[in-house]
Amino acid sequence: MSEKIVIDCDDAPFTPNGWTVEEHNKMGQIEWNSEKIELYLSKGQKNKWIEGNKLRKELEDKPVLNANVLDYLLAHPHLIPDEWKKDKNGNTRYIFFWGTIYRSSGGYLVVRCLFFDGGEWDWCYYWRDYDWDGRSPAALLANCP
Repeated sequence: MSEKIVIDCDDAPFTPNGWTVEEHNKMGQIEWNSEKIELYLSKGQKNKWIEGNKLRKELEDKPVLNANVLDYLLAHPHLIPDEWKKDKNGNTRYIFFWGTIYRSSGGYLVVRCLFFDGGEWDWCYYWRDYDWDGRSPAALLANCP
């Protein structure tokens, strides 16, 4: 029997130098199970793209994961499913954790993401004001019975 993996989503998130946390949706203690995670794309993303602030509005009532999950996965990359690396078209996926919104040192609202490049997992970010396409799903808890 494997050990239960619990991620503290109430803890303060990692904050890069010069950044501040604008929003951090606390989620309590979640038990990690990749089968209970959905990589969500809005209709706009599936069709072509959607502006980030509109996407944020659409995600408001969804159980989006926060950056604590991203950072836990970076520290334990063996837990990340291989199918998260690329989409069905072979494009690199940038999996966003909308439960934590930062303000970058340049003053922009940004969301951090997880991606696979050069043989390893890493993180980057994207400006919320920009357009988000089908390579940029939101990580959220799937609706489980």
